[in-house]
Amino acid sequence: MTSQTTIDKAGPGDGPSTPSGPAPASGLRGHPWVTLVTVAVGVMMVALDGTIVAIANPAIGKDLGASWSELQWITNAYFLALAVSLITAGKLGDRFGHRQTFLIGVAGFALASGAIGLSDSIAAVIVFRVFQGLFGALLMPAALGLLRATFPAEKLNMAIGIWGMVIGASTAGGPILGGVLVEHVNWQSVFFINVPVGILAVVLGVLILLDHRAENAPRSFDIVGIVLLSASMFCLVWALIKAPEWGWGDGKTWLFIAVSVAGFAAFAFWETRVREPLIPLAMFRSVPLSAGVVLMVLMAIAFMGGLFFVTFYLQNVHGMSPVDAGLHLLPLTAMMIVASPLAGAMITKVGPRVPLAGGMACTAVAMYGMSTLETDTGSVAMSVWFALLGLGLAPVMVGATEVIVGNAPMELSGVAGGLQQAAMQIGGSLGTAVLGAVMASKVDSDLAGNWTDAGLPPLTPAQEELTAQAVQQGLAPVPEGTPEQLATKITDVAHDTFISGMSTASLVAAGVAVVAVLVAFLAKRGENAEAGAGVGHI
Repeated sequence: MTSQTTIDKAGPGDGPSTPSGPAPASGLRGHPWVTLVTVAVGVMMVALDGTIVAIANPAIGKDLGASWSELQWITNAYFLALAVSLITAGKLGDRFGHRQTFLIGVAGFALASGAIGLSDSIAAVIVFRVFQGLFGALLMPAALGLLRATFPAEKLNMAIGIWGMVIGASTAGGPILGGVLVEHVNWQSVFFINVPVGILAVVLGVLILLDHRAENAPRSFDIVGIVLLSASMFCLVWALIKAPEWGWGDGKTWLFIAVSVAGFAAFAFWETRVREPLIPLAMFRSVPLSAGVVLMVLMAIAFMGGLFFVTFYLQNVHGMSPVDAGLHLLPLTAMMIVASPLAGAMITKVGPRVPLAGGMACTAVAMYGMSTLETDTGSVAMSVWFALLGLGLAPVMVGATEVIVGNAPMELSGVAGGLQQAAMQIGGSLGTAVLGAVMASKVDSDLAGNWTDAGLPPLTPAQEELTAQAVQQGLAPVPEGTPEQLATKITDVAHDTFISGMSTASLVAAGVAVVAVLVAFLAKRGENAEAGAGVGHI
């Protein structure tokens, strides 16, 4: 692959310019570090929304009379729309310019957020969550495309490090901010807060961002490829979302997985036939790029899947409020904030292999440590493992992103950004689904024996199923009016069984991280990073 010349335009209304190389920035306009601040504001809004909403769900359900399944769709609708459209959205940025795509994504996301806050029905909330996902998909790959085109190669890793720091801090800080807003204002404020943030990002974007397009950027759309990829992604994500409800042995789960596999095969065949494919499969001839995508999936499986159970552990086993649970995760957040830019500097100096392998090794050790948590584990011991997890994730988030984006040609930087985000979303979904199945299997196998050993009254099959569902979330199914001694026994059995399941799931996550250590040695510095050799002076 060869480096491509960038074509910079001052605004969205300008026509194509001649390939005369990068135009110099004028003042702050197009300045790399100010560009980073601008895109970080928009990215922060989307990352925050991935976790902040979970805290608001109980209040939304109470206010709008929503069922449990409807509340689940507040999250699922957003995730589906985001995951399915990320790569196509990246292609839009490559075709029409990342500046325009970013601005449309930010403005649309803020408007959809405001509409949710004004909604008076759960159906309207779910519909506007879909729009949030679609507009979020537009701005995330565009943000990476802008960084790739703006920063010179020797500064790109540091920029991606700060970008990863913003995502990590926003994701982990969501429960804290959400808890404060829901407790002291209302659930609508969780969405209304995106409106002023979005306005700020749009104003900064109009004033600061320059448009960057490769000389040979795509001029057409692969409509068939978009349909095939979107349908395949939908079927895969849908199967992962519904697997906990349907069961992994259910025919519907495997039907959607089979349709997804067939769709991906058809998509791959079609991409070899079309003149301007959505994803040129030649990209994957780059072993480092392919390794970067696999690393993002494995990292997300271990991180998001493992962290999913930690929230239940803190709130339901330790009895913490959502805000307290978020505060206990601050060591993870703080370590990501500190380590991400440091990881960027290290990767620039020594290359990505050692930091990536070391990061996944730290992640493996952290997940093993989390498998040792007990019902009475203190805050200091928890903080050690959470901090180690943050230390491990930072170089992987930064390094894998640079490997993917830096090894893609400049004209496909948006698609590469979409691949990076899609890999993370798919990995998170896989982690939650697979580790959730591990947890459920362990709870099912241990619950009856633990229940009997504690001398508790036998359960009917229906009662055992309902009890297992509660225990999988760390809840103790104590009926109202139960004597204190009996209630204590039930609580002890429920929490011990949950801990056993979480421990097994954490060990599986540690094993996934060990595999990722081996994959990390296939990574290397981006061959095409110099294509976006920056605008102006740093």
